[in-house]
Amino acid sequence: MMELKEILAEAIGEPTSKSVLDLSPREIVNRLDEYIVGQKNAKKAVAVALRNRMRRRQLPEEIREEIYPKNIIMIGPTGVGKTEIARRLSKLCGAPFLKVEATKYTEVGYVGRDVESMVRDLANISLNLVKSEFRELVKEKANAKAEDYLLDLILPPIFTKKFEDLSPEEQERQQSYLSSRERFREKLRKGELDQQEVELDLPKSNPTNGLPMLQVFGAGNMEEMDQQIQNLLGDLLPKKQGKRKLKIVDAKKLLIDVEADKLMDADKMQSEAVRRAEDMGIIFLDEIDKIAGKENRSGADVSREGVQRDLLPIVEGSTVNTKIGPVKTDHILFIAAGAFHMSKPADLIPELQGRFPIRVELETLSREDFVKILSTPKSSLTKQYEALLSTEGVDLHFTEGGIAEIARLAFEMNEKNENIGARRLNTIMEKLLEDTSFDAPDLLPEQKKVKIDEQFVLSKLQGIVEDKDLSRFIL
Repeated sequence: MMELKEILAEAIGEPTSKSVLDLSPREIVNRLDEYIVGQKNAKKAVAVALRNRMRRRQLPEEIREEIYPKNIIMIGPTGVGKTEIARRLSKLCGAPFLKVEATKYTEVGYVGRDVESMVRDLANISLNLVKSEFRELVKEKANAKAEDYLLDLILPPIFTKKFEDLSPEEQERQQSYLSSRERFREKLRKGELDQQEVELDLPKSNPTNGLPMLQVFGAGNMEEMDQQIQNLLGDLLPKKQGKRKLKIVDAKKLLIDVEADKLMDADKMQSEAVRRAEDMGIIFLDEIDKIAGKENRSGADVSREGVQRDLLPIVEGSTVNTKIGPVKTDHILFIAAGAFHMSKPADLIPELQGRFPIRVELETLSREDFVKILSTPKSSLTKQYEALLSTEGVDLHFTEGGIAEIARLAFEMNEKNENIGARRLNTIMEKLLEDTSFDAPDLLPEQKKVKIDEQFVLSKLQGIVEDKDLSRFIL
């Protein structure tokens, strides 16, 4: 059976792009290598987990339902790439992907968000993903309808009767009108009319696109309940016509969105969004070590174990009411991550530990890793600063010696102070280029070439590094 993405691509006449779920584990790791240095074990575990999603979809239904995802815990100090792996996965994935922090949730009965809200958030992401694909499918029709609407404003129809019901004289006038209309259509498509103004008279759009909005919530869901009541009242009140004067270029974009909403089937979108969330959804649960606690803790830690117990049925498999309908969590993949400085995975409740069978330890970054992080990835810090300052005409160039010296300072600062991993590079780079960034707009043409070599790095940072008290606060 063809996936929706393939159907859409075929209908639009475009080649289907290869989603991350269609890539081999080695290809997924290679994609992650473009942005993340090292951490082969973590990349491999994530790649296998994602590949298993694709394998499961190809199985007969009776066995498919019995295969549950093998959830992962990534263990490692801050700044070694746990969150970056999640961030890059979210960009690679054609599947609904949600990254959340475990610390934002509280035990039911306490003030804060309950754990079920992560499933509702995933459902919203899934719906938006499906909406964007359905919108692509109807884009051509919506564009044609928007054009016709604008042409009706520019050249209002002169007859409402069918052409065959017109007299010969009226038919001649209608033919002339249609010829003029087509000339204006060409001008519209070429952008010659973009700066002209038109007045639109459209009903205020319903952001839910016809999807049911009222849900039943338990304790601790006041945030969602308040939003739902507002949406419900908005649907009950009469729709107001909104008159707006816009340039044609802006009006066309608005009309395409309005017409696309009319053409999209809300029921189909809803059912597809539920399927995507249930079968392909991925939730990255960061900072899970912050909710690992013992029963004898008190004060601020009182609800940590409660959060774990509330999280357990979600990870085990339950049904959560969402805006798009009930979503089963049985086959959602959970990837958790934590530094586990003050605790260890064994401090999680045993039932929750058992639901994360794959444990991956991420390695502390070495000095050589810092050199690679600064120069190898597609979006390395050095490339980012070169691009930023090029907008001011500054030609920034990092030498190998300069990069090696930045890496050395970052590594030594992590050794002497709190080890914050690759995040130390951000602080050092910002301090290193602070003066250059400040002076960039005022530099003379002959000063626009800036070479960041070992001497430049030492001149800017050596004094701060040697002053232990100063370096603790600045770097």
